[in-house]
Parts: sequence; C-alpha cells; structure tokens
Amino acid sequence: MGAVPDEYFDKALAVHDEYRNEPRLKFCFAPHAPYTVSDASFERIRMLSDQLDLPVHVHVHETAFEVDDAMARHNERPLARLKRLGLVNRNLIAVHMTQLTDAEIQLVGEQGVSIAHCPESNLKLASGFAPIEKLRQAGANIAIGTDGCASNNDLDLLGETRTAALLGKAVAQDAAAVDAAFALRMATLNGARAIGLDDQIGSIEVGKFADFTCIDLGRFDVLPVYNAISQLIYASNRRDVTDVWVAGEARVRDSVLCGVDVEALADLAERWGRRIAAR
Repeated sequence: MGAVPDEYFDKALAVHDEYRNEPRLKFCFAPHAPYTVSDASFERIRMLSDQLDLPVHVHVHETAFEVDDAMARHNERPLARLKRLGLVNRNLIAVHMTQLTDAEIQLVGEQGVSIAHCPESNLKLASGFAPIEKLRQAGANIAIGTDGCASNNDLDLLGETRTAALLGKAVAQDAAAVDAAFALRMATLNGARAIGLDDQIGSIEVGKFADFTCIDLGRFDVLPVYNAISQLIYASNRRDVTDVWVAGEARVRDSVLCGVDVEALADLAERWGRRIAAR
C-alpha cells in the first residue's frame, strides 16, 4: 500500500504539468479529510502547494464525531493537526467547519483561510452549524459550497446561498448577520478568492474574464422588486437563470444549455442510476 500515494501524486502532477497553461483550468490539491490522509501525504501536499502556489481543499471539522475521534485517537483536534503540518494558511480551503472553538475561529481568520460553507449538506446530515458570522468577523474568507450530490441533492448555488443567509442569522441569533450583499459576495468573489482566481473572475471588472449570469427578476412570483440583491438572495432560484456567459462565450441562452445534448445527458444519468441501484 505504501506505493499507492506516490502513484496518485505522480498522476496528479503529470496532469498539472500537461494542462497548467490552459487559461480556463485551475488546479488544487484535494485530500479528503484528516481522518483519511496520513501526515506524510499532508506534508508532501503542503510542500507542493507552497512550490506551485495551489490551494488545498480538505473537509475539516465536519462533525462532532470526527473531532471527538481525533481527540480519542491522537489527543489532537484535526485543525490543530493541519496547523502542526503547516497547512493552515491562505491556500487552505476548509470545507464545512461546523465544530469550532473561538480560538480556532481566530486562527483561521488570522491566517486568511477560506471556508467552503455547505449549509444544506450540514442540515441534511445533521453535521452541525458553521459559525459563519463569527468567521466573517474574524477575517476568514467565506465561500459557498454544496458538498457532493450524495449529501445535497440539487447542487443549486442560488438555493445554497439563500440557505446560508438564513441559517447564518439563526446561528448568530442576529437578523442582521450574513446580509444579502455579503451572501452574494460569498457566492461570487469570495469563491474566486478561495481558488486563487479573484484577479480573473468573481466580479465584473476590466481585465477579468467576461463571466455573466442573467437572472430574471421580472417574473410574477418574485415581484415587486425593492432591492435587487435582496430579491436575488431571498426569492430567486436556479430556474430564474436565463443566460450565462463564461469568458464571453454563451453557455446558457434563453434558459437552454448551449452545446449540450440534454436528452443524451438525461439518458446517461438514467442509465447510471439504474446501474448504481442494481449494485
């Protein structure tokens, strides 16, 4: 088994070297979680992350059991272990982060860590609640995630952002927490910052990629509109998206995917569903 991590590292670095100059591709390391990755692998990832200036995406403090188990086995909390291994820095994308002490919140804020907040997965799996407003006040970069489709069924970024805004208020016990403007930033510029691309995407500025999403706020079910950002966060969903451009290229036009055979894609999904169910 000792050769297996080396094989994965070799494959990953080969892919990185082959496509590193593609303008629309960005790489990151994605070790699953502290309880499935060895110190040796984490140390090598940290070294490569520093050398290549690539983010490290890892599930951290997702559940109370994860933290308790780490303490029982190693007498060390997972985030403390990552800190000891040199991974708690601006390149870290810490996913979930529902089980945090005030000292840990202060640590990730001071180190400029990015948090991939996945509120609907946390709710569905009863994992706990990320203290988003506290993390925000501490200086952490908060972005929106969805987790995988096994633990979050629709992967709807707008729906996820709405849940994040609502849940953030309840957790902070403050109706002014995680306001609509900050929620929109979490879903856009903060996400770009988390993956190291905030100089290229995440906002509409001269010199950045022409990435646009048009959302129809004129439909009767969202009228009247008093504040466009508030309406976008609290009343819209993915079905209101009409057009999308990526780097100036149309990818959705009049609510229809461009260049994608939707029927063939649906058939593929059905076939995989039957194959998985049969196992």
